Amino acid sequence: MRNDIRKNITKLGMAWVVGIAACAVVLGQDVTTNAMPGTNFAKYHTYKWVNIEGGAHPNQIVDQEIKQDIDTQMASKGFTKTDADNADLYLGYQVAVDQEKQWNAFGMGRGFGGGMGTATSSTISNGTMVLDMYDPATKQLVWQGRATKTLDPSKNQEKNEKNLNKAMTKLLKNFPPKG
Repeated sequence: MRNDIRKNITKLGMAWVVGIAACAVVLGQDVTTNAMPGTNFAKYHTYKWVNIEGGAHPNQIVDQEIKQDIDTQMASKGFTKTDADNADLYLGYQVAVDQEKQWNAFGMGRGFGGGMGTATSSTISNGTMVLDMYDPATKQLVWQGRATKTLDPSKNQEKNEKNLNKAMTKLLKNFPPKG
């Protein structure tokens, strides 16, 4: 019986180390999108940039990089950017950069017979960007995309721009939604 308890405690310890290690895997950018049900996206051909009142924005350089990356993606899908008020879609975005703990784990074991593991934490910046698309005729939000792990003010400019471009490509990959 004592041996069974020891094995169970060892299994639990190993499961804990494996769980922590799984959490430590650095995942790529997380992207989610949502569209208003029943929206006919085939009717949209032009778009205009608008500011979201109260929305947080980065400095002017990053603002232009974000808009340029989105403009490139929209153009590749046949959309035309305009400054006219009669655009088919209004686009606006906002950003947030939060601090969060990241756990890094390392473990060694000998099957179920024992082992050891360590876990350390570090603080990382988690930048999120939300892109909204509105139908100005109905004054309704028709599409929203969210990309996390996109902006990190502590990284160098070149790397940040590369991450941003990758995120915008991923964010708009399935836009416009089918049917």
